[in-house]
Amino acid sequence: MEGSVEGSAVLTGVNSLADFIQSGGIFMWIILIIWAVGIAISLERFMKLSFKFDVDGSSFMNELQRYILSNDIQGAIRVCSGSVAALPRVLKSGLKRASQSSEQIQNAIDATALEVIPKVELRLNYLQMIANISTLFGLLGTIQGLIQSFSAVASADPAQKAELLATGISKAMNTTFLGLLAAISIMMLHTFLSSKSEKIVNEIDEFSVKLLDLLGTKNEKAQ
Repeated sequence: MEGSVEGSAVLTGVNSLADFIQSGGIFMWIILIIWAVGIAISLERFMKLSFKFDVDGSSFMNELQRYILSNDIQGAIRVCSGSVAALPRVLKSGLKRASQSSEQIQNAIDATALEVIPKVELRLNYLQMIANISTLFGLLGTIQGLIQSFSAVASADPAQKAELLATGISKAMNTTFLGLLAAISIMMLHTFLSSKSEKIVNEIDEFSVKLLDLLGTKNEKAQ
């Protein structure tokens, strides 16, 4: 008995959702497709930023520092090679030139950073665009619904005016609601992912300078 009640509630919810989308017209489907694209990009970026490009920068740098101060540059390079994150890739390029001048080390770090950072920030700007487009399509649906409502009031049969007016207003409100819902959710995801991307880039800048200072100090002592 309880299972049938739950099944009925689910079916009612699905029917309500279908009616909500259908009453909004073609723009509802457009917004849903755009929203799905935004969610897909967000998931892909979340997986890459959280599990591929990110690393605990402070802990990683402390580990490298122990190798560098004990004059084991190859050990430090092996530590970097054991990770596919963005920071180890950048620092590894500097470590490979540890015996060269500070300028050459800096050039190697900068070259790798220019290669890595665009991959960290890849497609994040699309999320902002998707949020804006969702809002605009919601506005288009609103305008279409209002035009339909005004047309009903102006020219429709008196017996049908109320029904047509309700249909137009429903289309206007539904598309506005869905467009704003999609835009707000994508904007929140964009903000979250941008903060993760910014954290990775800032750590690259910070620890690249620290590595350069460490290697410079070591080379001075060696001389």
